[in-house]
Order: sequence, then C-alpha cells, then structure tokens
Amino acid sequence: MMQPGRRWFSPRAGVLPGGWRERVLVMFLLVPLAVVSCAAVPEPESDTSTRPEFVAPPLTAPAYYHFLQGYLAELVRDVPKAVSEYRAALQFDPKSAFLRVRLAALQFLSGNMQRAVATLDQIQSSRVRDAAVLVEMAKIYAGGGQFDRALGLYDVAIDMDHERGETYFDKGVLLLNLKRPREAEAVFAQGIAQAPESHFGYFYRGKALEDQGKGPEAKEAYRQAIERADRFEPAYQALLKLYESDGDLQEAIQLYRQFESSVTSRDETFRKDFVRLLVKHQDYEQALTILDQMIADDPRDVKVQIQRALVYVEMKDYARAVTELERIVRAHPAELRVRDYLGWLYEQNDDVEGAIDAYRTNIDMDSTFYDSRIHLGILLYRLTRYEEATRHLALAVGLKPGNPETHLLLGLSYLQAEKFEQASSAFEKGVEFHPDDEDLRFNLGAAYDKLDRFPDVVREMEAVLALNPDHADALNYLGYSYADRGINGEEAVELTRRAVALKPDNGAYVDSLGWALFKIGRVAEALQEIQRAAELVKDDPVIFEHLGEIYLTQEHQTAAKDAWLRALELDPHNEKLIKRFREVGFGNPPHLQKETLKDGAQVSQYADPVIPGSPLPRATFIE
Repeated sequence: MMQPGRRWFSPRAGVLPGGWRERVLVMFLLVPLAVVSCAAVPEPESDTSTRPEFVAPPLTAPAYYHFLQGYLAELVRDVPKAVSEYRAALQFDPKSAFLRVRLAALQFLSGNMQRAVATLDQIQSSRVRDAAVLVEMAKIYAGGGQFDRALGLYDVAIDMDHERGETYFDKGVLLLNLKRPREAEAVFAQGIAQAPESHFGYFYRGKALEDQGKGPEAKEAYRQAIERADRFEPAYQALLKLYESDGDLQEAIQLYRQFESSVTSRDETFRKDFVRLLVKHQDYEQALTILDQMIADDPRDVKVQIQRALVYVEMKDYARAVTELERIVRAHPAELRVRDYLGWLYEQNDDVEGAIDAYRTNIDMDSTFYDSRIHLGILLYRLTRYEEATRHLALAVGLKPGNPETHLLLGLSYLQAEKFEQASSAFEKGVEFHPDDEDLRFNLGAAYDKLDRFPDVVREMEAVLALNPDHADALNYLGYSYADRGINGEEAVELTRRAVALKPDNGAYVDSLGWALFKIGRVAEALQEIQRAAELVKDDPVIFEHLGEIYLTQEHQTAAKDAWLRALELDPHNEKLIKRFREVGFGNPPHLQKETLKDGAQVSQYADPVIPGSPLPRATFIE
C-alpha cells in the first residue's frame, strides 16, 4: 500500500529488460504527499542523497478537499475515485502543476499512457520550480516513450538541484534502457560524486560498464555496491554472473560464502545460479551438498529435486538419477516432463522396455503430450520397429504440424518401412511448412529416388544446394546419381570432387568420385580413388563392386573376382552382382547354396526382389 511521503520508484529493481515500457506502471509514478498540510513535506531519509522537499503549490479550500479525498482513495487503491477527485480539484485550481502530475501518475498506473502524457502536456514545465516534480514528470514521459523530453526534464532537474544524486541515477537508468551505456556510465559517475555512499549508484554504474564490455571495471563497481550494502542481492547476482562468464570459480565460491553470511543461506535463485556454476566446472560434490541443503529447507520443491537428478546425469551416474526421478514420479505422478526425462534415462541405461513404458504412461495420461509421443516414435525407429514408429510420429505431426523435426522423422520411418509414397508425402508436407529446410528437401529427394522419379530427385538436390552450396551429402548424392546413370559426366566429377573436398576421409564420397571418373573413361584416376575408398571403409559392398568392375576393365581377372567375392560376402543379396559375376565367366560364387526347382533350374536362395531403378546413392540419412 502507498504511504505518505514515500516515492513509488527508485532505481532498485534493476535495469528494465526488453518490453520494459509496458511493465513500468508502478515504477514511474509520483508520490502522494502527506496530508498534514498543503505545504512542503520532506521525504524519508534516503541512503542515496539528501533530497529536497517535494513542494505542492497552495490549494484553495475546495481543491484541498478533493485532493484529500483523492489521496484517501489512493490509500485504499481506489484509482478511479482518486482520478475523479483530482479532476474535481483541478476545477477549482486549474493551474496546479502538482495536481496535474498526480493525475497523470494515476492515469499511468491505470495503463492509460497517452492520457497521462496528455495531462502532463498541459503543464508548463518552465513554471515548475521543484526538482522532484520534474523528475516525476520525466519518469512518466519516459514510460510514455517520449525519451528525449524525459532526458531534457532530468537535465533541468539536475541544474535546479545538482546535489541530488538520485536524479542522476534515474536519468542513467533511462539511458541504459535506451542502450546508451557510455552516457549512462558518465551520469552514474556524476551521481556517485554527489552520493558516494549510494550502493544503487555503484550497482547501476556496474551495469553500464558491463554493457560496454568492461568486465573488470564492472566487477569493481559491483564490489563497491556490496561494500556499501552487504545485503543488496542484485549486486551479488550480477557479480556472480561475471565470475561465471570468466570461469573464475574460486572468486565465485568466495562470493557465495559472503552471500551466505551477509544475506541469507536460503536464497533459492542465488543458490541455483551457484549450483549451475559448480556443475559447469564439474564440482559435483559441492553442488550436491548445496542441493541437499535446499531440499532440506523445502522438501516440497520438486524443481530442486529434479536439479539434483540432473547433476547425477552430468556425473554419468544414471542409476542414481533414475532412482531420484522415480521417487519424484511416485510422489507426483502428474509430472509428465519428469517421467519423460526418466524415459530418456532408461534409454541411457539400456532399459528399453522401461523407456517405452514411461513414454506410453505419459501418452495414456495425456494423448496430446508431444514430447513423449515423439520420443517414443524416435525410440521405436531406432529399434527398427518402423510400423509402430510411424503411428506415433504421425500423431506427433498432428500435434505440432509446424515442427520440421516431426515431418523429418515420420518420413524417415516410412522410408525404412519401405513405404516410399508415404515417405515422400511426409517430407512434402514438411517442405510446405519449411521450404528452406535442407534436411527435409534432401530426404525428399532420396524418397523420390526410391520411386524412380529422377527429375524430382535432381530438383530437390539442386534446391538443397541452392540453400547450402556446401551440403556435402547433396553434392555426393547428385554427383553419384549422374555418374551411375552415365549422364552429365563432367558435372558428376565436379560435384563429387566438391563433396570429397569438404569431407576428404568419407569413403563413400571418395568412391563416388572414383565411380564418376570411371564413367568418363579416366580409369587410372578412378582406380586410385576407389582403392583409397576401400582403405577408408572396409565393409562397404558397393566400393568393392566398383573396384571389381575397374579391375575387369583393366583385364585383371583375379583381382576383379576377389573384389566381387568380397562385395558378395558383405551383401549376399546383390542379385545384380551375382548375375554379372556369372556373365563374365566366374561361375557361381562359392558361398551360394543352390536349390533345385521343380523344372530343374537352379537359382540362388537369395532371390529377393530388386528395387526398380538405380541403387540408392550412398549418402548419410538424418537419423
């Protein structure tokens, strides 16, 4: 409740963040005067400066009566009645700047900034002879967005009473909010010269210095603020953040001990900040000690209990983290996010069924809980349970249709389930929402390749490269696709060479480059690249298939046969290579077991269907 003679605003709340203009309704308001008389009433003694009296002009008796009624209405927070009474008082004393400032303050408090400013506009500021009134007018103008006018009034108030330190601080805070820290620093220094014991002045000077990147000077200013007011929490918090950004753990520990002894050992915000700093520096034991103290202080604080579990996670002590979260979930079964995180911890402990159960429990409790829905879909995808994964991921897309991740994961699941039409539809829908998403467009091109829609493959890969010319997978995919089809040979070489330049040790890319060179007749170079690819990746059947083809071209029959046998050892299902192996006179690969059919013909037992079109170019899918 407002008190007579008490200022409603001082720069104690910290520099206002973005959007501050809408949140200053209480901060930038004028102070009601004591009603013992209409003469000047001194303000309470302050630690910032000796303030001048806040003078109200003489009021006529009727004006005084309505002023008194308005003031009493303010005391019980009846703002509409107070406004009405002050307006009535102005009817009897229309030249009273004091009443207009009071009225403007209340209009501002009601959120009517334009009307508050309009009320102040009716005052001739040159006729105001009281610095405190000018300061209050400046605050209202600042809150209404008229910053230059506010700064001008601050300057007039400073000229009128240059020993009033708080006026400098008020002006400096405005300059800070206007992102003018250098000017603010100079103003705070002037204010400190008038009020050297003001911890506010040093604190805000520290803010101005910090905004200029002057960390050491800012630290000293915050220390000066603490020295003058050892219970002033904002200075501790600001100093701790600077120590954290500098990685100065020892100084932070000393500050925390000082805070414990001077302020309180139970400040939750400060202790959480300190715990975060300790975890960052891997001082887990001390972090756990403080968290244990916080839990002892307030056993009902679930957030602190979760934070302790997260420290166990940082320590890679998943078993203790699981135990902690299981206890929380038992006590608070509606904490879906805790159970969702518990599911992730089960995954880290290879408890797949526990993870699935945690996610499904959340979904049963709230079918719209996106996190567990998508996490379950991802887990099922990793378990190659693609049919189940697609069901959950499709529902996740419905919950967050604008999230590219859900479309991507759904499309990949359909790809793995060999539902290529659904995969392309999922990626296409994602591209509708996010046309510039490289991952969606790349995998859409891969889906089109499965559907033998080569022109669409080219379009999507080119779209990816238009978004990111250094997208190595797209360079490799498009280049290999051209080479394997025997078209655009020189472009295929250029594309795959760019991919290799970006990732020189990627064996698939090196093989693609070799294959592109082979297709345009540069056999010696091709052999060199593909031999290097075989050294980089020793278990890729496609590389050995290509290697055998090059050896055969050079009439190295034995080397060609050995390379193809290695390819078939790695991929015994490759019917295309088996057929080629026979065609060149190598007979049947020795690992094949033959079965006699009813008509006497013999075929491989691995006669799986062959996907129409070219083999899928080797490129890293986003998993």
